Amino acid sequence: MDLGLAGKRVLVTGGTRGIGRETVLAFARAGARVVACSRGGDDAADSLARELKGLGDGHRVVAADVTDATAAAALADTCRETLGGLDVVVNNVGIDARSPFEKLTEQEWHRVVETNLTSCFLVTQAALPLLAEHGSVINIGASAGMRGRPESAHYGASKTALSGFTRSLARELGGRGIRVNVVAPGVIVTEPGGGPPPPVADLIRAVTALGRLGTGADVAAAVLFLAGDVSRYITGVTLNVDGGI
Repeated sequence: MDLGLAGKRVLVTGGTRGIGRETVLAFARAGARVVACSRGGDDAADSLARELKGLGDGHRVVAADVTDATAAAALADTCRETLGGLDVVVNNVGIDARSPFEKLTEQEWHRVVETNLTSCFLVTQAALPLLAEHGSVINIGASAGMRGRPESAHYGASKTALSGFTRSLARELGGRGIRVNVVAPGVIVTEPGGGPPPPVADLIRAVTALGRLGTGADVAAAVLFLAGDVSRYITGVTLNVDGGI
C-alpha cells in the first residue's frame, strides 16, 4: 500500500537512535525528505547522516536541544532552509526514568517533564508556521504511561499529558486540515542484546497478546501510517503499539 509519503517534508526529533532512527530511515526509504535532530553531535548522528546520504539527497542531521525555545526556533529555521516547509512533525525525543516518589526531586521532575512534554510544545509551536495544510503531527508517548508504573510518577505524568495535549491541538488545528496523534509504544527493543534482562523480558512476553517484544520498525510503521494520506481522517487518537500488553 502506498502511504503517499514520497516528497513529504519531515522533522523527527530524537532521530539518531532507537525508535527515532528507525523512523527517520523509514521515511527516507519511503521517498520523504527528512531533518533529524539530537541533543548533540556524536557517532550516532554521523552514522545516520552517512546512511541517509545513501538513500538520496535532501536530508539533514543537526544538533538541537529541543527543551530550549531558542533552539527549537533555530531548528524550525533549519527545516525552512533545508526543506522549504514541513508536512510532518514527529516529536520523538524523550527519556525514561524511575524514582520512588518519596525520593523524587524537583530537579528530576522538571528534567523528565521538560524532555518528554515541554519539548513537544516548543517544537510544535515553532514548526506550526511551516506546516502545510493536511499536515500531520505525531507525538511519541508510552503505553506504560497510560497504564501506570511504580516509581514513575514523573514519567507517567509527562507521557499521559501528551494525550491531552494532542486531543486539544487536534481540535484547534483541524480547521487547517492538520492532524495530531500519539503513538504509544510498549516495551521496544531497538538494538541486538538490548531491552530488559531475560527474566523480565520473559514475563513481558507472557502477558503480551502477540507473545513478543516490539521493535523500532513496529513503531516506525505506525508513525508512517499516521503521517500518510491513508490516515487522513484520523486525528486526536492515541495508537498503542504494544502487542496487546
